[in-house]
Amino acid sequence: MTAPTDHDLGHITPRDQAEILAQALPYIRRFHGKTLVIKYGGNAMTDPALQQDFAEDIVLLKLVGMNPIVVHGGGPQIDEALTRLGKKGTFIQGMRVTDEETMEVVEWVLAGQVQQDIVGLINAAGGKAVGLTGRDGGLIRARKLKMLDKNDPAVEHDVGQVGEITAIDPGVVQALQDDRFIPVISPIGFGEQNESYNINADLVASKLATVLKAEKLMLLTNTPGVLDKSGQLLTNLSAREIDELFADGTISGGMLPKISGALDAAKSGVNAVHIIDGRVPHAMLLEILTDQAYGTMIRSH
Repeated sequence: MTAPTDHDLGHITPRDQAEILAQALPYIRRFHGKTLVIKYGGNAMTDPALQQDFAEDIVLLKLVGMNPIVVHGGGPQIDEALTRLGKKGTFIQGMRVTDEETMEVVEWVLAGQVQQDIVGLINAAGGKAVGLTGRDGGLIRARKLKMLDKNDPAVEHDVGQVGEITAIDPGVVQALQDDRFIPVISPIGFGEQNESYNINADLVASKLATVLKAEKLMLLTNTPGVLDKSGQLLTNLSAREIDELFADGTISGGMLPKISGALDAAKSGVNAVHIIDGRVPHAMLLEILTDQAYGTMIRSH
């Protein structure tokens, strides 16, 4: 799907353009001064036209008075770097096994390349982005993830330097966002001995949204959102309805970790969690500033 260019707006009359802006006004007013945590990944992150749209959306949200915070992934970029080094990525139950050498690659790909690309894109679109990892300001403390076998809980898998979050100190993020900056966070935590941990970006975004009591948590994905068994998009769900979809197997596979983090956030005080189709140009703006649903919204109540 290609992103529309400015020239495509020629068919919209000035009157319609004014109407569109007027419709966005109540949403701008409602979310002014509120914090939005956005997990950025998937196609939105690798397609240049969609990257541009994402950066413009983030800058616009900041300009109209909202406080966007970006948490990014980087699985494909990490795989590419490991392949160049002749290393093969291995996974156990969906988690990347991260030995010391892999962890070094993860750090330089996420904190060096991917994070700085996003910071550059946002700055080029007129924003003031600042890159952070979990070490900056003691943002994300972590410990080694204990991974039990899903068929036999007596068996524990060693996935190396994969971490689970023990604490988030949002001070550095709050200081930046109060000062017109847009934080861009790499999902790397640090432990007791200052060791590095690779953490699932969806979990970092969910936890950060909870700690900051964000108005919204937005997860950009490569799917339209949560689908029912017949493939129809479920646009509006309560936390209870999500529990039922887990129980009957409607939600499974790669959606499980995404949704369980989202569900925790919704149950812990984040007003709404949106799982958005990142392949749609400007999906984020459309989801926040219009009545139209471009994904699944999970309400806290």
